[in-house]
Amino acid sequence: MGYRLVVVGATGNVGREMLNILDERQFPVDELAVLASRNSLGTEVSFGEKTLKTKDLDTFDFTGWDIALFAVGSEATKKYAPTAAAAGCIVIDNSSLYRYDPDVPLVVPEVNPEDVLDYHKKNIIANPNCSTAQMVVALKPLHDRAKIKRVVVSTYQSVSGSGKGGIDELWDQTKSIYNPVDEKPAKQFTKQIAFNVIPHIDVFMEDGTTKEEWKMVVETKKIIDTSIKVTATCVRVPVFVGHSEAINIEFEEFLDEDEARDILREAPGVMVIDKREDGGYVTPVECVGDYATFISRIRQDSTIDNGLNLWCVSDNLRKGAALNAVQIAETLGTRVLKKG
Repeated sequence: MGYRLVVVGATGNVGREMLNILDERQFPVDELAVLASRNSLGTEVSFGEKTLKTKDLDTFDFTGWDIALFAVGSEATKKYAPTAAAAGCIVIDNSSLYRYDPDVPLVVPEVNPEDVLDYHKKNIIANPNCSTAQMVVALKPLHDRAKIKRVVVSTYQSVSGSGKGGIDELWDQTKSIYNPVDEKPAKQFTKQIAFNVIPHIDVFMEDGTTKEEWKMVVETKKIIDTSIKVTATCVRVPVFVGHSEAINIEFEEFLDEDEARDILREAPGVMVIDKREDGGYVTPVECVGDYATFISRIRQDSTIDNGLNLWCVSDNLRKGAALNAVQIAETLGTRVLKKG
């Protein structure tokens, strides 16, 4: 017996990726509803070999449905997620709306799967920010061995993290570089993204950090350990898909780079590609379409007593969004609903 499953925002980048991953992982679905706003009503989306037409989110009745994967913005989530949850449908939300709510678990299944058991407080589980998700997958097994004191992370985040508009803007601006007559000014981003990097993701906060940086700090503490100190610099780069992170870690005790490499090789969701030679590391282009969080460039940091550096790359539309949501649904299935 399978699940009655709803995908909300099925026509967007993340929604379509959720459908792909549900099919790839053979998630046990008895019935599937794909929802969209009225502007996209009737749009066809693919689920394996099937073609489904979207239904109207505004009038949909969630009663009797098991799980709803939400891939819409915070405003739409604020309106519709409580309705779904009140109807008895467990919401897995990809927006930022519920991530910092103490009554809503924030879950990365490789890191804190037991937290799904707290879903019943609001019938909602939150998906973390894409940049946080891949980082905590790398940090947790190391934290279990040698407690982490502090993390300094610099991110190199692809334009797909800002949605289809970001992808289109990079594409259009790149073409316009070679055709100056067809100039494409910045709209989605604050400055030109083609052949450029922008140290600004989301809005600025009073202390000078951006909200994307703040998210990484708060979410890492909620998912792994509130005592970990985190400082982040988040940068948008002209890459279509795939987030990269340079992570510096300070531990409570010494952790040898070889032991760290062995620990990460055995960690769930992690793939270590770390050869000290030309090309012996993973870049964003190579991670696209893959489930894994790739770790490279593992090395001691000799400037502090117990330091380690590593390079972390993942497909942000998968592990950073759609895949993690599906994994949460799978974890719910095995630990709570016990169907399929």
